[in-house]
Amino acid sequence: MRRILLCVLLLIASPVHAAGRLKVVASFSILADFIRNVGGDRINITTLVGPDSDVHVYTPAPSDAKRIAEAKLVIVNGLGLEGWLPRLVQSSGAKAQVVTASAGIAARKLGPAADPHAWQSVPNAKIYVTDIATALAAAAPDDAEFFRAQAKAYLEKLEALDHEIREAVAKIPPERRKVISTHDAFGYFAAEYGVQFIAPLGVSTETEPSARDIAAIIGQIKAQKIPAVFLENISDDRLIRRIAAETGAKVGGTLISDGLTGEKGPAPTYIDMVRHNIKALTSALDH
Repeated sequence: MRRILLCVLLLIASPVHAAGRLKVVASFSILADFIRNVGGDRINITTLVGPDSDVHVYTPAPSDAKRIAEAKLVIVNGLGLEGWLPRLVQSSGAKAQVVTASAGIAARKLGPAADPHAWQSVPNAKIYVTDIATALAAAAPDDAEFFRAQAKAYLEKLEALDHEIREAVAKIPPERRKVISTHDAFGYFAAEYGVQFIAPLGVSTETEPSARDIAAIIGQIKAQKIPAVFLENISDDRLIRRIAAETGAKVGGTLISDGLTGEKGPAPTYIDMVRHNIKALTSALDH
């Protein structure tokens, strides 16, 4: 009986006990994965914009304000990604500390604004993880050593991932390291790893391309000798076959940029996402 009582008391006192865990809110799925890798079982994490959802166009639900009100930390990307968040935090009446995980990253420009997709460079992802570890340690000092150890182990995995990408890109002939993509999310990846992402001529991502659009893309691919095309807004297989037939360019699969997939998808974690993208790119660009 005394042994059972002792076990119960230890469970209650343990930082792993759910009631005692640090409550953290992540703005979206990629950040949540970073936080889980650092926080482990010492945190209780809620994600506002979950897998397979777009953080850019997210509309907060009333339940989100409640989640923020109950949290001690709200961890965001910053760089203008979560334009809807400041009003949500204010309306929640939360006293949670808002932490910007991209602090310390040299922002690129995307038009007149900052490009928020800094996680597409693995060295930047390491800055995110370091910022997150610092914030968790400050919020829960008793678990600081645990968070630092978790971060160190994860940073080693990211270092290996970075080498993996560089080795994969090095195998692609320099003249073939360019693709057309309607994504505007890979500027940091391009700058870090030397793969050029070229915007297609005459195409709006909001509408299906016209015959003139397709002709412009075909002309551009031929003129610039672009070996691969990633065009998400072309959903008609006939158009894809036409582009491939008339240019010899490979049509790549989907590049995942702004959020993770569900567990059954190709990118349930950040490392899975990066590996998925580099495999899609190298498959399309390699001879």
